[in-house]
Amino acid sequence: MASLPERREQIRLVHATFIRQVVELTQRPGGRADLETLLTAAEHQGWTALVAALRRIAGGDRSAALLTGLDEEDRIIAESILHGLQDPAGLPDPRRAQDPTLAAPGLAHMIHAARGNPQALVLIGNMADQMSKVGGTMARLAGVIRPLINGERDPDRLCRGMETRTRQLVLDILGELGKLESH
Repeated sequence: MASLPERREQIRLVHATFIRQVVELTQRPGGRADLETLLTAAEHQGWTALVAALRRIAGGDRSAALLTGLDEEDRIIAESILHGLQDPAGLPDPRRAQDPTLAAPGLAHMIHAARGNPQALVLIGNMADQMSKVGGTMARLAGVIRPLINGERDPDRLCRGMETRTRQLVLDILGELGKLESH
């Protein structure tokens, strides 16, 4: 499946800041209280299974068993944290998440996959929900994901009221979807 590495990297980039914070706080002497605050906030956002796994990681558990029962997104986040604890150079860079050349193909693959794959639909739905909570341009982008999944391809309708960079990202996503749908 050609889109899997891109989708995996997209998930890592969307959660890059969170992944890096967990790794840093887990390794920092005296960081346990700050880590617990971060994890409690994540738990309130509905990440209960992930938070349970991350608490085990913070407690020193590095077994593969702690990934059991996690959905794809949570598993990728937990694996990224485990790898980051071993090799901080492998942590995702939050600045790359802002690169539309990376975002457009990843989002397009996820949108395309969501049309026939319930797991992909849940995954992108969760991402859109998180983007909505951020607000601003991220919320505007999140607002076009459902129409894109449903087949809307009119750029004027999708981009109405968007600022230039967000509009360009939507246009890039439409271009990528065009490539995917022509095959």
